[in-house]
Amino acid sequence: MPKVLVSDALSETAVQIFRDRGVEVDFMPKLGKDKAKLLEIIGEYDGLAIRSATKVTADVLEAATNLKVIGRAGIGVDNVDIPLASKKGVIVMNTPFGNSITTAEHAIAMMFAVARQIPAADASTQAGKWEKSRFMGVEITGKTLGLIGCGNIGSIVASRALGLKMKVLAYDPFLSEERADELGVTKVELADLLPKADFITLHVPKTEKTANILSAENLAKTKKGVRIINCARGGLVDEAALAELLKSGHVAGAGFDVFSVEPATENPLFGLDNVVCTPHLGAATTEAQENVALQVAEQMSDYLMTGAVTNSLNMPAVTAEEAKVMGPWIKLAEHLGSFVGQLTDEPVKSINITYDGVASEMNLKALDCAVLAGFLKPTTPDVNLVSAPVMFREKGVQISQTKQDKSGSFEGYIKLTVELESRTRTVAGTVFSDGKPRFIQIKGINIDAEVAPYMLYTTNKDVPGVIGSLGMTVGEAGYNIANFTLGRTGNGADAIALIHLDEEVKPDLVQKLESLGKFQLVKPLAFDLA
Repeated sequence: MPKVLVSDALSETAVQIFRDRGVEVDFMPKLGKDKAKLLEIIGEYDGLAIRSATKVTADVLEAATNLKVIGRAGIGVDNVDIPLASKKGVIVMNTPFGNSITTAEHAIAMMFAVARQIPAADASTQAGKWEKSRFMGVEITGKTLGLIGCGNIGSIVASRALGLKMKVLAYDPFLSEERADELGVTKVELADLLPKADFITLHVPKTEKTANILSAENLAKTKKGVRIINCARGGLVDEAALAELLKSGHVAGAGFDVFSVEPATENPLFGLDNVVCTPHLGAATTEAQENVALQVAEQMSDYLMTGAVTNSLNMPAVTAEEAKVMGPWIKLAEHLGSFVGQLTDEPVKSINITYDGVASEMNLKALDCAVLAGFLKPTTPDVNLVSAPVMFREKGVQISQTKQDKSGSFEGYIKLTVELESRTRTVAGTVFSDGKPRFIQIKGINIDAEVAPYMLYTTNKDVPGVIGSLGMTVGEAGYNIANFTLGRTGNGADAIALIHLDEEVKPDLVQKLESLGKFQLVKPLAFDLA
């Protein structure tokens, strides 16, 4: 009988699920804060169920000699060393959608609190004052809400806002026009949203592209009297710049549940009369905490008793028998998705995945998920093989699959075709006998390129002098070229280059290459080969 340790506060119902499924369980909800004791006993367990208090660090994983699965009741896994867990063969699961409604409702609650100055009015009244004329609020009905991010949580906020008779504008590069119509929102660019929105709420993860998305420059473009709500992630808004605009009156109010530094004991927004702050309560409801606890107990029990893998952050949803054969193809699928995902900054209309030869005989659902997760990973780091298809469905993207018998010189290959609003991108790859994924076609141009951690991709017209300029510029910038793969459709026609570099490509190199005026596209790429 497998044995699970629950080291954080999960509900008794969740604990009972383990027992009902035939899993022995020790419920020690305060153990997560006693690291010495955790290290002493963790070696006895096959599974570890946690919330945020337990820190699964390197020394814990080293001591966990029998551990097979870690289940996080919630979405955040900052308290788990996932790379080391992967090396140790320990599956890490989370529950990515258990608190979506709760977080969306908190954003709506914050919007009301800011609009009607409820916290300040409450404090004043309970202090024995009767400052009725001081707290003049605004109605929400008829106002324009600007959503930055319209995925799982953002779309719930949109539905609630429409129910409040608000007009909803949505900025989300991956939101299709069809999905926007289905939700009843108007899809816009960020530059159009900022000057039109009476309220702005953020619902995006923090990535390179979204960090400081409401910068001082963008905040200055907002409509005078705007109210800004952030219940997503700290670091999406320049808090110092926002504080100055709140003091000047350009921004009428703000509601923040998340901050750039947490726990937030001090912040530029603190102490301002027109700001409402809460201590990261987005997921803090009885229902949400119960939901994620029940889900993690079910997922862990299923894996330990049947081998089924759900919501894993570091393992594809395949059986043990399939894993040995499919491992390299799973990585190939992720790399193909990541390749196109890193080139894409516009809405996706449809995705077709073609499986040829031996690839068509595998677990295609797992391969589909790997492609989709790879596509989203550059912009949504928390995505996994289970949540990726859900996120694409929510965005209204059509996913199709084509199977075909061996049709070329390879035993099998995977080809990804992504239809965007303004173009179509294609890339294909295979796995050689050495188990290493390779790109074999890009834009219809045949190549043979091994996948590397750091790559530079360029497109141009095939004319004399381009290759020399490319190599010289890269070298003069101080980068060492490990490999250089070229391809073209014909003399004077389209040409591509994939360059393997020994280090990450910085913006300065991209700018230098773009300044040459010889390239249609210069794009740095990064791939996780772990």
